[in-house]
Amino acid sequence: MTEFDQFIQTEVENYKRSGVPVNASWVERLFVGKVACTSLHPNPEDEFCLPDIGPNYGIITSYEEQFRYNLRLDLPLMDEPVIVQKIRPHGYMLLNGHHRWAAALRIGIKKIPVSIVNSVFESDIREMLERSVNEKRATLDLDEVVFRKDGDSDTEKAPSLFRFGIHRKKMRLGIPVLFRYLKKNGCDIWVYSADFYSIDDIRSYFKRYGVTVDGIITGTKKKRKDGKSEYEGVENLITGKYKETIHIDNDMVLITHSQSKDFEDVHIDCESGQWASSIIEAVENSGKA
Repeated sequence: MTEFDQFIQTEVENYKRSGVPVNASWVERLFVGKVACTSLHPNPEDEFCLPDIGPNYGIITSYEEQFRYNLRLDLPLMDEPVIVQKIRPHGYMLLNGHHRWAAALRIGIKKIPVSIVNSVFESDIREMLERSVNEKRATLDLDEVVFRKDGDSDTEKAPSLFRFGIHRKKMRLGIPVLFRYLKKNGCDIWVYSADFYSIDDIRSYFKRYGVTVDGIITGTKKKRKDGKSEYEGVENLITGKYKETIHIDNDMVLITHSQSKDFEDVHIDCESGQWASSIIEAVENSGKA
C-alpha cells in the first residue's frame, strides 16, 4: 500500500465516523468557486476509494503533468470544476473529479475550482412518496429528452434574458404543455440525469416555465461498491409506489404496469412541433390516461 493509498483509507474511515451530507445555501453555491484541496474529501462509495480498485496512478500522473503545464503558461487549471457536496462537520465530499483532486493535492496546489451541488437524499424521496396520492408516474431523462442543444429549432422560448448555469439550457418545445397534461391526469413527474445537477437548480429551471416536477434523481452514472447504480435502492422504493409508469423518450412512449407486468410501447411522431401532442395522443389511446 502506497502512502497515498493509506491517506485515502484514513480519509474514508474519518468520513464513516463523522461525515454527514448536507445541503449548501444558495449563497454558498453561488459565491464559493474554489476550495482548498485539504477541505475536499473522497467519496467512500466511489471506486477511487475501493481497496480492490483504488486510484489510477496513470490518470493522476497525467493530470499532474497537465496542471504543471497550465500553471507555467498561466492557463486555467482545469477545463471543468470538480463536483462536490457539502458535508458536516466540515468540508465537501467529492462526487466527480477524484483523480484531478488527487493530482492537485500531490503537487501542492492549494485550491481547485469546484461546483457545489445539492443532491437528493433517500429521506427526501421517502417523504415525497408518502405525500403523493397518485398511482401513476411519468419519467423523462433530462439530458436526452428535456434539454435541447444549441441550434435546435424545436425549443421553448426562454422566460427571461437572465440565464446562467442550468438555466442556459434550452427546453424542448412542448414540455410545459405535456407536464400540465400529465399532472391534470394524475401523474407524478420524475426526471433523471446521469450528470450531477443540483436539485434546487432543476426545480427553479422548471418553475421558470410554469411547471413543476415531483421527483429528481441525478448522478445515475455513479456506481456503488457492488457495481450497481447509486440510485437503484431508491428506484425500488419508487417502483413499489406506482402501479403505472409512463416512460417518455425521444421517439417512443413505454407504459408499464407494475402488478401485471404488462407493457405497451408506442412509436411517436418526432416532427417539429408534434412531439408533445403525439405523446398525449399515445397516452390517451392506451386507455389508461
